[in-house]
Amino acid sequence: MTEIRTPRLLLRRWFDDDLVALSEIHADPAVMRNIGDGKPRSLEQTAQDVEAWEEEWDEEGFGTFAVELLGSGELAGAVGLTVAATPDAIAGQVAIGWRLGRVFWGQGYASEAAHATLEFALQDRGLDRVVAVCRADDSASANVLGKLGMQAEGTAQHPLDGHELLLYGIDLTQYQD
Repeated sequence: MTEIRTPRLLLRRWFDDDLVALSEIHADPAVMRNIGDGKPRSLEQTAQDVEAWEEEWDEEGFGTFAVELLGSGELAGAVGLTVAATPDAIAGQVAIGWRLGRVFWGQGYASEAAHATLEFALQDRGLDRVVAVCRADDSASANVLGKLGMQAEGTAQHPLDGHELLLYGIDLTQYQD
């Protein structure tokens, strides 16, 4: 079982007990505003997400981790890697992404979890490149991407709602842990 420990977090595969907590995170419109179609997700949709993430682990050797607080065991959210389907400019490339419950925002957890995941991608899984996408008005995510050392590489339009997206990337040669 793949696990990563950071000073404050445990990144791990998903347990059945995580579903309700993740569903509560997915039900928050503020959390989901910049993810996918921007709409909250139901318990059933969250279960489908976790199932798809676990299938990606089995097929690709990487996927989306559950983010657990070491001190309390609380599920803070999700961070991980996926093969991007959209936008076209990054389709087929490995992308990093995250979502945390609103009570966990502003504490550095997203940066800590994303840094560990990027290191996992480039050093443990041997990927040569990782990309990311965020909405142009999502300054918090752009800030995390900057902390990771990811470079802005252009823009694209969201295929569903037309929002402007910022595209980021980092190659193994640019990565510094």
